[in-house]
Parts: sequence; structure tokens; C-alpha cells
Amino acid sequence: MHLNATHDPALRSWVESAQAAANDFPIQNLPHGVFRRRGMQEPFRGGVAIGECIVDMAQAALLDVWAPDARAAAQAAGEATLDALMALGPVHWHRLRAELSRLLRAGAPQASRLRDALVPMFAAEHGLPARVGDYTDFLTSWHHMVNAGAVLQPGAPPLANFKWMPIAYHGRSSTVEVSGAAVHRPSGQARAPDAQEPHFGPSRRLDYELEIAVWIGPGSVRGQPIAVNAAEQHVFGLGLLNDWSARDLQGWESMPLGPFLSKNFLTTVSPWVVTLEALEPFRCALPREPGAAPELPYLRSPRADAGFDLQIEAWLHTPRSGAPGTRLSRSSFRHSHWSVAQMVAHHTVGGCCLCTGDLLGTGTQSGPGPGEQGCLLELSHGGARPIELADGERRAFLEDGDTIVLKAWGERDGAARIGFGDCRGTVRPAAG
Repeated sequence: MHLNATHDPALRSWVESAQAAANDFPIQNLPHGVFRRRGMQEPFRGGVAIGECIVDMAQAALLDVWAPDARAAAQAAGEATLDALMALGPVHWHRLRAELSRLLRAGAPQASRLRDALVPMFAAEHGLPARVGDYTDFLTSWHHMVNAGAVLQPGAPPLANFKWMPIAYHGRSSTVEVSGAAVHRPSGQARAPDAQEPHFGPSRRLDYELEIAVWIGPGSVRGQPIAVNAAEQHVFGLGLLNDWSARDLQGWESMPLGPFLSKNFLTTVSPWVVTLEALEPFRCALPREPGAAPELPYLRSPRADAGFDLQIEAWLHTPRSGAPGTRLSRSSFRHSHWSVAQMVAHHTVGGCCLCTGDLLGTGTQSGPGPGEQGCLLELSHGGARPIELADGERRAFLEDGDTIVLKAWGERDGAARIGFGDCRGTVRPAAG
């Protein structure tokens, strides 16, 4: 992909709210999602975010305004999930993006016809962008690996395999839900460090994880790995992901097969998927720590800018603090050790196939500096150093009634600011 006319920071839309300062959805973004009007018993359908509005693509696709080579993609973008659009591949995604940019820019003669297809953002509720058949969560942040390891296994050296491959485990796709879904505190077994036997009950160490979601477009064939230099052709776009974690359950159950109940109760994703093409202005090189091993050939990317410089934040709103809240984490996706393309290549190198709509999580994204830790396990040093909140409260881990909101955006000189919207969830008491 390359920069083109759709990235021009001077572009303006006839949708006036698209020009608002710090707006996540200018005309240079045009992310896809699934929605319906709030409170209406109507089918979900695909939409495109622009300013404070959504283009109802099911309605817009019926209009005679589309270039012939973009019509199929426009129709797919209005379906009940984005699976059909995701399966079409990069050529069709590019054509649709170019058409949307043309139709939505200031002065477009089709504006009067498209206005009727706009739905106010505040009047919408969202569904999952795709039918998530499989979900895999990776560990791609060197800093998270080191920080979490120091808490969970003090004195142990960094994981020997991390420098050679992006580590991952398979998650539970049935509990992937869109932003706003309730976070029911999970119950399970845990064992205190000085106890001989475990106890059963609600998790006392509920945590968030600040992650990037990777949505798979065209799938692959079992037994045929995806080459790292072709991997991004299989990625439709990125979103936000919160892999809620019960740290006390995790510490007891994870050896030797990895997390189970501590991770499978909910994974929250943001409603909007930002295409890789929209993120082209924020390409960057990925860091390599001192003494880092050279990648094995199948993970060796030919491009030096395989990463994305995206600002990422986690905010905590307690029942007492209300709207202002406290920013817990701020970091950047540029600190990731492993790239999106390397995740896809490694996932398939053993013969596993990826399917359209599959979801990959990058794992907690932490940076090297203070406040760049992407979860409470790191920030509170396993609960030993509770965090002082803006309103005077303290938190080691999440309490009932707490709301976590994740945010992300790309921003640099000479480019329009591209945002992701919110990914949020509120903790509710354990069942029973």
C-alpha cells in the first residue's frame, strides 16, 4: 500500500462534524462497523463512520452513485456482518475506500442523495464486526513480557522463546463481544502463595489488558503457510481489544497448558475496524532490544516499516469519579516487538488455516517508560503498590462498578488524525 488521494490532510467532507478537532473519524479514516438504530427491532447492517454520523451502507449501496468496480464492495459493506467485505480482499477494499472518499468529500454532487443514508452516531448501537470463528491472543510486547514475568515469576529470566517467535494461545471466540458488554466478574480456583490448597470464589484480581485487535480478511488454505511479505493482504484492519484477565485464577491454572477460566469469560472489541490503508501514514520501524536475535527466515519481513505508531490509552472511571476518570496507561503500538505480518505468518507456518473474520489479539501493549504499562498487573506490581486515582481512591485491581475505556489514534505532522473510537466495559459482581 502507498499514500494516495484518500490520505490528503487537506480533504474536507460535506459531513460537517468530520472536521471537528480531535475527531476520530475524519474523511481520511472511514472505518467499517456493524450497527442498528438504538431501541429499534431492526436488523444489524454495515456502516461507515464519518464525523458524528454513520453512513448506512445497506441503504447507500442501493443508490446509483457507485462506480461499477466498487459496487460489489459497497453492497458487501452493508451486510449484517463485514465477513463478505473482508473476504473480497485488498483490491476491492481500496476501490471502496476511494469511492467513499469521493462521495463524502466537500462539493460531491451526490451529497444530497447520500444525506438520507446518514444515521447519528448517538442513535446507534453496535454489533460484532464479524462472525468470530476463532480467536488467538499473542504476546508481542517485550516490555509486557519482562514486567509481567517479574511479578508472576520473580527472579526468572525473560522467556527464552520470545525473541524467536510471537507466542500465543487460542482463546474463546464465543465470549468475544462488542464494546459496552457487561464484564461479569469470573469465579474459579486460586491459591494464595502461602496456602497448601486452593480456594474457590470470585476473582479478587480482575485486570484489563490494553491490546490491538487484528481482523483477518481473506482466509488461507490448511497446509499452506502465509508468507510474511504477503501477510498484510490477509488483514482487513485493526481495532481495540481488551482481554480481561483474572490474575489470581491465571497464576494457579496456567501451568502447564496456559490460561483457561482466567481469560475465557470475556474479550471486548471496539465496534469500528480501521483499515490498514487508512493507517498508512503511521507506518514505522519496530524496535529491537539490545542483543535481539535475528528473525528466522520465515519471519524476516522485507519492509523496514512493518509497525504502526498508534497512541494507545486506558482510562478508569469508578462509580465515585464518574466522567473525568483517571488515565491509567498511555503507550504506543510502535513499541511492539513483533509486527502484525509476523503474527499472521507465524500463525499459519505449521499448517493452520485462518478464516475470514478470525480475530487476533496483539497481547498487552506496554512501553519502556513510567505509565506505559498496559495492565494493572504491571502498574500495581501485582497489587503490592496500589495506584492513586485522580479522586483520591486507590486501585490494585478492578472493583465492581469500575469502567475501563480503551482509546487509540494515529497522529503526526502532515497527516490527518485517525482514531479508533472507544472500547469499554463495566465490571459487574460475580454471578450467585
